[in-house]
Amino acid sequence: MFKLRAILALLLLTLVTLTPTLSLAADDPAAPSQDEATPKVNAAVELPKMQKILDKIKGQVSGDTNDNQLSQLNEMALELSGNADTLGQALIPQRQQLDTQLAVLGPAPAADSPTKETPEVTRKRSQLENQKSKLDDQIKQAESLKNGGLLLSSQIANLRRDQLKSQLALNSGSILGPRFWAPLFSTQDLDGEKISDFIAELKDTAALSWEPGWRFGTVGWILAAMLVMTLGRRYSEEFLAWVSIHKLPEGRLRRSFLAAAIALTTLAAVVITFNFTALAFTRRDEVSSDVQDFVDRLVQLSVFCGLIAGLGRAFLSTRRPSWRLPHISNAVAQALKPFPPITAALVFIFQTAEAFNNSVGTSLNTTIVANGLTALLIGSTALSISVRTQRVRRRLAQEGETLEERSTLAGLIQIALTLTALAILIALLIGYVMLARFLAYEVVWCGILFGSFFFLSHLINDGCESLFSTQNSTGKRLQNTLNIDERHLQQAATLLAAVGKTLLIMIVALALFNGSFASSTPIELLQKAIEFWGGKGLESLNIVPAHMVSALVCMVVGIYILRSVRRWLDTEFLPKTTMDIGMRTSLVTLMSNIGYVLIILLTLSIMGLQWNKLAWIVSALSVGIGFGLQEIVKNFISGLILLTERPVKVGDLITISGIEGDIRRINVRATEIQMSDKSTVIVPNSQLISQNVRNATMGNAQGVVTILLTFPLDIDPVRVRELLLEVYNENERILELPEPSVSFKDLSPQGIVLSVTGNVASQRQISGAKSDLLFDILTRLRKEGITLSTPQTMVIERRQPVVTTKPDDELLP
Repeated sequence: MFKLRAILALLLLTLVTLTPTLSLAADDPAAPSQDEATPKVNAAVELPKMQKILDKIKGQVSGDTNDNQLSQLNEMALELSGNADTLGQALIPQRQQLDTQLAVLGPAPAADSPTKETPEVTRKRSQLENQKSKLDDQIKQAESLKNGGLLLSSQIANLRRDQLKSQLALNSGSILGPRFWAPLFSTQDLDGEKISDFIAELKDTAALSWEPGWRFGTVGWILAAMLVMTLGRRYSEEFLAWVSIHKLPEGRLRRSFLAAAIALTTLAAVVITFNFTALAFTRRDEVSSDVQDFVDRLVQLSVFCGLIAGLGRAFLSTRRPSWRLPHISNAVAQALKPFPPITAALVFIFQTAEAFNNSVGTSLNTTIVANGLTALLIGSTALSISVRTQRVRRRLAQEGETLEERSTLAGLIQIALTLTALAILIALLIGYVMLARFLAYEVVWCGILFGSFFFLSHLINDGCESLFSTQNSTGKRLQNTLNIDERHLQQAATLLAAVGKTLLIMIVALALFNGSFASSTPIELLQKAIEFWGGKGLESLNIVPAHMVSALVCMVVGIYILRSVRRWLDTEFLPKTTMDIGMRTSLVTLMSNIGYVLIILLTLSIMGLQWNKLAWIVSALSVGIGFGLQEIVKNFISGLILLTERPVKVGDLITISGIEGDIRRINVRATEIQMSDKSTVIVPNSQLISQNVRNATMGNAQGVVTILLTFPLDIDPVRVRELLLEVYNENERILELPEPSVSFKDLSPQGIVLSVTGNVASQRQISGAKSDLLFDILTRLRKEGITLSTPQTMVIERRQPVVTTKPDDELLP
């Protein structure tokens, strides 16, 4: 193993230090000439070496290896893949140069061509084509090695996951049974001998550091470690607190900066202390490799312990309660104060025990005892944190004190912590020690990640807000330098904070999968993402329960993220832009529709749904769309047109088919129109596309109030005109510009027709203003004695002729 890693390290050093321009085979006389002083890397030699190393790694993986060895082999496979990629990329410019030279020479002339080329040109073309052929083969081989390394890394990750599953499913006996505690009381000569030998090596290492000539340095490093842990940490924290108070602008940035400073100073003090202590005892060359690896493991472990202690101190902030970042009462913080250092100490002690067992190579039973004690104490500590928090809150409530307002997320975290602690203890009781140990360390790992995300997200948000605030010198300097408005600075702050939080979420997600006890690696996740993006994975219909669960989790997380982004756009980012409310609503709705479609497609893909075998479903859907779903599809497409073309938008006052109202929402299928009586009319989107629609607020937001009045012919038109203009000018809704006007519309036998016109600020004020004006006009006309013209009616009567009767004697001649 060590020889293999040495060979790979030497190969990497050669590739990095030598010139990136790689030569061809050393025996090729047509290879491009270079400076003789410049060292060359022969790709024809290095590629077979890489292939041998890859084969050796495969042989090691196929053997009996533990998780630590598999982790080392995984790193070597990834390193080899990167080296092969670097080598292949370095060969590409040479191939391009050969293509250029061949293009200059041109293609070979045909046999019957009258133009003949010289033998020198023919020989040169043949040499260049041979070189290009070799380069193509070498590039293909480098690409094959790169893909082989990635594939081997994925296989190693799967092997580690399978080993983890088998370990988690191993029942090693209950923690209450004698089988579990047997290694502590029974004599195991093999383990005892191994432990004695390693302890002897540790004693020899300590003795080496105390020899004459080295004793003074050992004492100096130990004193330096003690000073860093005590005075160094304290005064560093005090200095950063002074910087936070006196140098940073007022606002929330001071609290978040101080919290991050407390965590970082504690982490730095712990890590430096461990490094100084390690240098005190292992700086001699005579120290054995096993002891050196063991000490290096402890130094790496100090990072996790420092994070646990630092995040705990920053989270509780018992020395400065008023600067505490989370909403925790002082009583609860004081009650939880001992737990961060206790947890850090437990992790260090039991991880040290595990590193000791790995270095010594103890038996499985001894390792199970150490893992069981680790899970027992960490699970008990987690349960104690939850119980003590609840007890303190209950006591404060009984004493009548006001409890701090807890978010739903905080309650869910406490419930999850309690359930996980109970699961750890139950797993120990029924004998699943490895499962309990896995859950215990996952609790610690999740606490580190989520605590770091909490403080860093607050620091990024407060830092961006303070950086771009015009109340601070940085914001004023940016505003004067760039000559931009304040709202643009607010937009930049919001956008930059969102980008920072997104990166943090991605890092936390990768860290969750790449934790010390996780079963996946970032390269495996990245490889799966690339394969999915390229279409691989949709080739077969493979629906299994595990895929169903993964798809459900993906759908829930995707919907949550989509709603969070939509809420952020709707409430934080878009209101700070110059877009009107209609444009903002249309953009958010369109983004949501596209997001839901992508989430559904991604969920179906994770389930293993095979698209090329769903032709019959597509055919059935096409028939259904042709008959039953035609209107739905038509309205859906019309809704997309409304959101993109925006002939009408949210907030417009429209009239369609005798319906007049304000558009409140444009949905996928229909549009909601609110009438003046607050009722809502649902109009299909297709009608807004196919029918005539009157948009009163599209071109001009102002409204026009026009009143036609008919007066008798004997009035004084000038006086009436002045009276009408006075009424319009006195109304507070009528705008001064453009001024109200009176027009002489008609002169008829019925009277004089006058038209009075004035503008109001909005179309929605027309009806109210018109009603008020009519009241005022009629009142003023009656007061002035002016009457409106009454309609004239014509009545036509048909009368019967009157017949008179004369005497008979008058009828005679």
